[in-house]
Amino acid sequence: MAEEEPKKVETETLSEPPPPAPEPTETTPDVAEEKSVIPPSSTVEKPAESTELAAVEKAAESTEEKSTEGSVHRDAVLARVATDKRISLVRAWEESEKSKAENKAHKKLSNIAAWENSKKAALEAELKKIEEKLEKQKAEYVEKMKNKVALIHKEAEEKKAIVEAKRGEDLLKAEEAAAKYRATGTTPKKILGCF
Repeated sequence: MAEEEPKKVETETLSEPPPPAPEPTETTPDVAEEKSVIPPSSTVEKPAESTELAAVEKAAESTEEKSTEGSVHRDAVLARVATDKRISLVRAWEESEKSKAENKAHKKLSNIAAWENSKKAALEAELKKIEEKLEKQKAEYVEKMKNKVALIHKEAEEKKAIVEAKRGEDLLKAEEAAAKYRATGTTPKKILGCF
């Protein structure tokens, strides 16, 4: 790009300044016009020296005016090019900084997400472990309670059996005593405890 700019400057100094339009295509017709002003010396016959000198003087005056106008135009174009270059560098730097910031934020967000996932996984594993422990304790307590219920039922059956046996014995005693009283014809000493 640096090589193109000096070439551009050389063509602009040789050529007649174009109107203040930024298009570079206008410089080519100006060069053609300048070439048409100065005729090639080998093909054209020299008419009179006086007319030739007048034409050369007019061309020299116009080139001096054109060169001052061209230098002003060239300076404006160079300033515009420098400004455009500076603006494009600023844009490139801005895009670079934005992309760096985006990448940095994305990296931090992915690190935070990974940290969050690992902590969640650890807590879920701990929760599962606690649940398993509680399930085991629950199973143990259920088993203990079932054993206690079985023991209570067994004791209750034993007590019921004792009560039934005692009742049977008491019934037998009462029947034997009644048979004895019938056989002897006597009455019991305690008839009824209520009366």
